[in-house]
Amino acid sequence: MRELLVVLGLAWLFSGCAVTAASVAVSAPRLAPVEQRAPVLLVHGIGDDASAFDLLRARLEQAGWPHVHAISLVPNNGSEGIPTLARQVAREAEALRARTGARRVDVVGFSMGALVTRYWVQLLGGRLVVRRFISISGPHAGTGLAFLGRGKGVSQMRPGSRLLRALQKDPRPWGSTEVHSFWTPWDLTILPASSSRLPGASERRFPVLLHPWMLTDSRVLDSVVEVLGSPSVAR
Repeated sequence: MRELLVVLGLAWLFSGCAVTAASVAVSAPRLAPVEQRAPVLLVHGIGDDASAFDLLRARLEQAGWPHVHAISLVPNNGSEGIPTLARQVAREAEALRARTGARRVDVVGFSMGALVTRYWVQLLGGRLVVRRFISISGPHAGTGLAFLGRGKGVSQMRPGSRLLRALQKDPRPWGSTEVHSFWTPWDLTILPASSSRLPGASERRFPVLLHPWMLTDSRVLDSVVEVLGSPSVAR
């Protein structure tokens, strides 16, 4: 087991070095002028709150975003259903639009927050107001770990749940919303890790060893900046 962990660690290290070297070799992505960027809403995962996005929020603000807001879902333990949490996101998005005067917003959802955001976009009209949606390690096809927990929201994250089947049946899920899926094949929270793949989304895979590290890895943070700041459709 120790040898396996060493091999995985070296693979992650070398993969990270390869990505870093490649990024040095190319110029930084061209970002849209600040006035053309949409306000950003950040939606956390189970057991977290708005502070889970402290690094990403700081990274976006450093890159010039004037309006970045992270919601704290209540409750955050999976005891409440995904649709109820999705309505909280809808209200926060409307409040953000009202404060900024923006017609549309960008949304980044992590883990359960990605599934909550997906439900809002697909089934509660979010596709009409969301310009870009980035899902980071969301359980879109469920996770086996949900069988070990309790609560309405937790049960809805089990593979094959009624909620997941309803989302998968939607023939035109996104409307004009541009959707991106960021995930790691080494995720030990989303089981299998491929459950984070999102049909119809542009996809990026990252060699990140642990689920929570997807919110702290510099490659992921830089990719969020690149996608949300793109002056054209980022594909």
